Amino acid sequence: MMTEKEKMIAGELYESWNDELVHERSRARQITHDLNRTKDTETHYRQQLVESLLGSIEGDYGLEPPFYCEYGYNIHIGEGFFANFNCVFLDVCPIHIGKRVLIGPNVQIYTSSHPMDRKTRASGLESGKSIKIGDDVWVGGGAIINPGVTIGNNVVVGAGSVVTEDIPDDVFIAGNPARIIKPVE
Repeated sequence: MMTEKEKMIAGELYESWNDELVHERSRARQITHDLNRTKDTETHYRQQLVESLLGSIEGDYGLEPPFYCEYGYNIHIGEGFFANFNCVFLDVCPIHIGKRVLIGPNVQIYTSSHPMDRKTRASGLESGKSIKIGDDVWVGGGAIINPGVTIGNNVVVGAGSVVTEDIPDDVFIAGNPARIIKPVE
């Protein structure tokens, strides 16, 4: 039998009020609270906080506070990652971000979801779907990436876009919902 945490990470319906998950969300909130209160001169302390929060980090990265997430351990970033101010990553399921990905300010990445069925939703059960972002992607400020989306390599996401479906490699997308505007070199 799966634990509520295992169900959550697998994208199945789970009880978010489970004691283990409540504790882990509280831990992430404490770390992000501490991170968001750091001074620009406290780079080593910021690095320690980010590395204690995220699931995996490949190489150099940059992350500007404030930053918010639910668990942290489901976020995996590649080398050369940069996230600007005020990003929100709801990571009930894994978020895998490739190399040299640039995330603009106010970007929101949501793996969290709720059932479409009214009765199931009323029960309080939740679910999620993993998100994958390829290499060399630029996500413009204020964009929203919805649960279950895969974004290919060398994609530019226009500012304010809402990404609701998978995106192939080598394109510029924009709009709500985001659509392919043109290929990129």
